[in-house]
Amino acid sequence: MTEGWVDCRVGSFRLEVDWRIEAGEVLALFGPSGAGKTTTLRAIAGLLRPQRGHIEIAGSPVYDDATSLWIPAHRRRVGYLAQQYHLFPHLNAAQNIGYGLRKWPKIAAAERVNGLVSALQLEGLEERSPGELSGGQQQRVAIARALAPGPDVLLLDEPFAAMDVELRRVLRRELRSVLTRSPIPVMLVTHDREEALAMADSVQVIDEGKTIAQGRPLETLGQPGQGRIARLVGVENLFRLTVESRNPQDGTMICVGGGLRIEAPLDEPASLPAPGHTGGEQVAVGIRASDIILAHREPAGTSARNRLPGVVTSVEPSTPGYEVTLDCGQPLRCRITGASLEEMGIEPGATLWAVFKASSCFIVQDPPP
Repeated sequence: MTEGWVDCRVGSFRLEVDWRIEAGEVLALFGPSGAGKTTTLRAIAGLLRPQRGHIEIAGSPVYDDATSLWIPAHRRRVGYLAQQYHLFPHLNAAQNIGYGLRKWPKIAAAERVNGLVSALQLEGLEERSPGELSGGQQQRVAIARALAPGPDVLLLDEPFAAMDVELRRVLRRELRSVLTRSPIPVMLVTHDREEALAMADSVQVIDEGKTIAQGRPLETLGQPGQGRIARLVGVENLFRLTVESRNPQDGTMICVGGGLRIEAPLDEPASLPAPGHTGGEQVAVGIRASDIILAHREPAGTSARNRLPGVVTSVEPSTPGYEVTLDCGQPLRCRITGASLEEMGIEPGATLWAVFKASSCFIVQDPPP
């Protein structure tokens, strides 16, 4: 386990965060560039000294400002994998993996390297130099090197940032598989929602040097309950609407505004007015672009409660696929694949129907301005 808290000042930037990661758990630090994620990793690794705080790794303090305790980086049992990997160009793959095992007995070091080569599917690449390896292979060598000495905590700083989408997905699965067999706490820095959902057991959202939310990944990032978090995780549609009526029996309410009429989940199930009550309260409703289905005509016989007509105003490439914006009274952003775009012949000026379930909508606690 690793846990602690730090108060760091770097120039005018101030970071105030705390964390706790159990053995075998992956904690994702999620947030935009400049939020303080990498600074947190550097503080844990001993690469910068906070002004105040307390850090423990595997139950042993490595920093405490109250007692002036400071264990330098080279004496902390930390595996650190940065975006650039920093493989040694004059060493082959096996030598890179075994770099931190130089003080181990030769037989034990060789067994450890061979075990990691097998676990990370690097067989046949042991004698290759870093320049002879693909980006994915270099990453696996770097991960193996970080794991080789048996660190008490593994710190991953956006390890997939330099890879294309498909390779990221493959390597995420591979890395997650390796980590499940390595009972050490892992802290992963990312600004990629999909990465956090795929890799992490828990997530901590950091913005402007402070933690603004934490919890299970799907609950925290899937349907975020705060406007700032919704914008950070890339919720494409956020609307300020007025509650027209509530239906506690169905667990839904009708929200209207700016030409939109949307059925969404109830906002406060613990204190609901009578069925049919016209509230008039303002709420913010979020809808992910990927949760919206497009159709040429209004579909019949569907359970989707929201079916909105609109005119296509733009079609823009967006990884993966395309983002189609409809004017439904307010701009509604929808995500489709390239195959769907071609098959449907979607182009600006076309009239389409946007279809989505009431359960795909979620209420945001602090409405966007």
